[in-house]
Amino acid sequence: MASERGHMFTVAQISDTHLGADTALFRSNFTCMAKTLNAAPPDLLIATGDVTLDGADSEADFTFTAECYAQLPLPVLSVPGNHDVGDHPERAPRQPVNAERIERFRRHMGADRWALDRAGWRLLGLNSQVMGSGIAEEAAQLTFIAEQLATLGDRRLAVFLHKPFFLTDPADPVFDYWSVPPFARAPLTALFDHPALRLVASGHLHLHHAQKRGAAILAWAPSVGFIVAPEEQKDVAGERPCGWLLHRFGEDTVETTLVAPPEMTRPYIHEVRAEAYPHSSLLPTKAG
Repeated sequence: MASERGHMFTVAQISDTHLGADTALFRSNFTCMAKTLNAAPPDLLIATGDVTLDGADSEADFTFTAECYAQLPLPVLSVPGNHDVGDHPERAPRQPVNAERIERFRRHMGADRWALDRAGWRLLGLNSQVMGSGIAEEAAQLTFIAEQLATLGDRRLAVFLHKPFFLTDPADPVFDYWSVPPFARAPLTALFDHPALRLVASGHLHLHHAQKRGAAILAWAPSVGFIVAPEEQKDVAGERPCGWLLHRFGEDTVETTLVAPPEMTRPYIHEVRAEAYPHSSLLPTKAG
């Protein structure tokens, strides 16, 4: 559709759909979202990871997810999450991020990192899962980021990734499940401290939250699929709807709103974890 009056273009950010070939879990929320987006399409669709339930080990989950995403009103720019390509080996020793898992994502969902220039903006999609991993894709992505910053010109910058760079403070030394490893942040400082940065849009936490850092909004998209119990996310701020975010891009700023249709359900992962992940001993005990 044409962009809304007073805005140059709109982006719907969907996250954490967790679609699996062998379970009907979370499909009704995806269907609700697809219906809503088809009725009023944004200018761009971006998925910030965990598109699959267990694509890190399941080709079938990716095949099914790609078929579902094809029902959306326009092609989706995607970045991977931990359930798609694995995680840092210390966080997920049985599903470490590696080249094979990243290649599976690319076959079904497209590039795991990308850049798009539109109306005075550069949108960057990044693979948060390789950050701090030490694999070759981490170095390749850092080169990609440097090239994008070097050619940015006078554009404004928006970044999309699965895990947030940090929860509250880039100097936080805690190596947790919810954010980019602290030892991976130093090479990324030029990006998240860049004066042109206006938006960092992430998923993973299954929370809706936004904070300002300088001129940038740090926006956490809720999950389309499910929510996580507060006791599994102690001391992490945010609300627990199921839905997605709509970003309205202006000349120098981004306005972000939550879209949470009342007909979407809000399943807690701890109540359906055994059905979602019957081989849960192979996965982290905490969902996200």
